[in-house]
Amino acid sequence: MLILSAFSFSIIQSLVSPVLPEIQRELHTSQSTVTWIITAYLLSASIVTPILGRLGDRIGKDKVLFVSLIVLAVGLAVSAVAPNIGVMLVGRVIQGFGGGIFPLAFGIVRDEMPRDRVAGVVGVLASLLAVGLGLGAVLAGPVVDAVNYRALFWMPMILVIIAAVTAYFVIPPSPTRSAGQFSWLASVLLGAWLVLLLVPLSEASTWGWTSTRVLGMLFAALVLLIVWIVVEAKVANPLIDMRMMRLPGVWTTNLVSMLFGASMYGLIGFLPAFLQTPSAAGYGFGASITKAGLLMLPMSVTMFLSGVSTPRLVHRLGAKWILAGATIIALVSFVILVAAHDREWEILLAMAVLGVRFGAAFATMSNVIVSAVPPHQTGVANGMNTNIRSIGGAIGAAVMASIVSGHTMVSGLPTEEGYTYGFTALGIATAGAAVAAFLVPRHHQHVEEEEASSPAYAEAS
Repeated sequence: MLILSAFSFSIIQSLVSPVLPEIQRELHTSQSTVTWIITAYLLSASIVTPILGRLGDRIGKDKVLFVSLIVLAVGLAVSAVAPNIGVMLVGRVIQGFGGGIFPLAFGIVRDEMPRDRVAGVVGVLASLLAVGLGLGAVLAGPVVDAVNYRALFWMPMILVIIAAVTAYFVIPPSPTRSAGQFSWLASVLLGAWLVLLLVPLSEASTWGWTSTRVLGMLFAALVLLIVWIVVEAKVANPLIDMRMMRLPGVWTTNLVSMLFGASMYGLIGFLPAFLQTPSAAGYGFGASITKAGLLMLPMSVTMFLSGVSTPRLVHRLGAKWILAGATIIALVSFVILVAAHDREWEILLAMAVLGVRFGAAFATMSNVIVSAVPPHQTGVANGMNTNIRSIGGAIGAAVMASIVSGHTMVSGLPTEEGYTYGFTALGIATAGAAVAAFLVPRHHQHVEEEEASSPAYAEAS
């Protein structure tokens, strides 16, 4: 059941990316507005994910997982029937509730599985997230050709409903729960600074990077971020435990996750449009939605293979070297996309290499977080890690949208230069993730319940 839930959510994230041009035509909207289909979802997931993780730790991961699946199904239905871009975006915001599925699933695995099997199962779930991201782009074309783009919401909705019903009857109640009141102030502040950060990043190409609106909103986001951190550090029951976030295995992995998310979501969100650009524009492959998905298929294959094999390598080499090595390898992909993207085999090679990095990173980061915190904080810790990856993804998608839409031809199509600059920015984020990976502790901590209550753990926290 957890596998079905994980797969259903993961595939939703990339299904719509290849059909953004078609949605733009059908709903009569602009290119800059239609990119909010990606950004709005990531923004919503960034806000909701840590909240759901905290609620899962407090009232039960089984209950919160069921509710998350139901809300996700409702969001899919709203987008499926959307008559205009406004309703479509509302549906995508609601779908952000699905962001809690993975951290809740990781927490359930740690609660219910024998200790020696946790790493392997978490690795499989994490690899499913990676595979779903790649497979969504591949399946979008055939589905649209056979039906229409609205089926991309109806079909996963059916899977999500099946997963919700199964979860209700199969998953046992959570054996570990945390006490205390829920911090709504922290939730509001989190949402506020994220909105003030992502809106100007997305609209900067239209408003101007040095405009008063952009600079003012970015400054306000910084102020609210600081206030949010102060509030979280002082309240008795924070949304995010800042002491836990200072653990070496947690903050370093979260830094990698943010930069990783920026490059991953930025690429998956915009590469299909690059591949579909008519060759008459001087670049692109004029690919159909289906062919664009096939050109990205090697990424899905290598994601899965890398994800399922990584846990064994982590035991031998350590998480630091797996994360750093996979990220360094990924730089090859961005070099290809920046300097050599004229032939199909170059795209296929870039996707295959990138899939190795994505699969290894997903599996490794999840296990580092699971082993670094006590069981009662597994949900919120993984929630924050997923949340930070979503924040990074939203930033990456927003920056990519600004760069691409800021370089357009008279016809309205983006220039090749815009994509080249965008791929360069994503490559820089990847390089940053490689540097951050070397900061991950060589031997991450295995914190059990009894250790969490000891003075040593309190001091380390």
